[in-house]
Amino acid sequence: HMAALPGGKRVPLLKSLLTSACERNCYYCPFRAGRDTRRVTFKPEELADLVVNLTHNRVIQGAFLSSGIAGGGLRTQDRLLDAADILRHKLQYQGYLHLKLMPGAQQAQIERAMMLADRVSVNLEAPNPNRLSLLAPQKQMMEELLQPLRTVEMIRRTQPAHKGWKGRWPSTTTQFVVGAVGESDLELLQTVAYLYRKLHLARSYFSGFFPISGTPFEEKQPVNPWREHRLYQASFLLRDYGFEMEEMPFTGGGDLPLDVDPKLAWARQNLSQAPVEINLADRHELLRVPGIGLRGAQSILNARVRGGRLRSLEDLKAIGVYPTRAAPYILLDGMRPPAQMSLF
Repeated sequence: HMAALPGGKRVPLLKSLLTSACERNCYYCPFRAGRDTRRVTFKPEELADLVVNLTHNRVIQGAFLSSGIAGGGLRTQDRLLDAADILRHKLQYQGYLHLKLMPGAQQAQIERAMMLADRVSVNLEAPNPNRLSLLAPQKQMMEELLQPLRTVEMIRRTQPAHKGWKGRWPSTTTQFVVGAVGESDLELLQTVAYLYRKLHLARSYFSGFFPISGTPFEEKQPVNPWREHRLYQASFLLRDYGFEMEEMPFTGGGDLPLDVDPKLAWARQNLSQAPVEINLADRHELLRVPGIGLRGAQSILNARVRGGRLRSLEDLKAIGVYPTRAAPYILLDGMRPPAQMSLF
């Protein structure tokens, strides 16, 4: 499994369940209780040994350990923590470790996980309790899923970071199942905005629904993969680009248009008649221009600090901006640039 680490680097991870047995009946899940499928269970020391062996053989550069729920969430969490503890302390494993927090995990368990892992996560699966009841009727959103994320943030806020693995607290993520129970993009992104703003999550993942045979949802249609893509783009606008929920270009039904990047849709509505002056705009204004990302905005600011004025699309291209995307929405020294770059 290729995964992006908190710094953005992509590495091969072992993504493994401690057990694929589960006593919950989530309607979309291949491991749901009652589904006729083979189950596999590791002992904590077996899973720890597997991680170390694959690491020594250079097959993986990290591990993401989760589990089906067997014997209750608390007992399952303890077994996951035992595997992590063996890895870190008995086997001296120094690599990247992502630990899943089980539904209803207690504060002492969460603290222990935060002392062992580089990242912890809880899958909310749905944007609100009503949608969750249609997706995973045995899960309680506030008490079992949101509360552990709130506890992580409380620990980060109130306890010294040197208690964490390598002297820093782990980052936090979540995941949503998209398109299984009629939820809108507006519902999903409202929850994502709350998670970024209040609980300081590093990232929200979106998993487009795909029907699994032998589950109650086996007859449902898979979600359009473009929907997942647009949700990621919008979530990055909320997290990194200073956009607010009110600025998202939702359709009447509360979904993002599939045929256009949400940043471009916003720019068409707001910048076509009010272009951004590249030589005067602040970072917040620059980040709203299509074709200008986080690095591009910083490069523009750095070029201006050095005393240079940016006068052409070629100047922008030289510092890492996508000039043809930006051209319709910018001014260079008060002038609209030509729509096409010169070929000569």
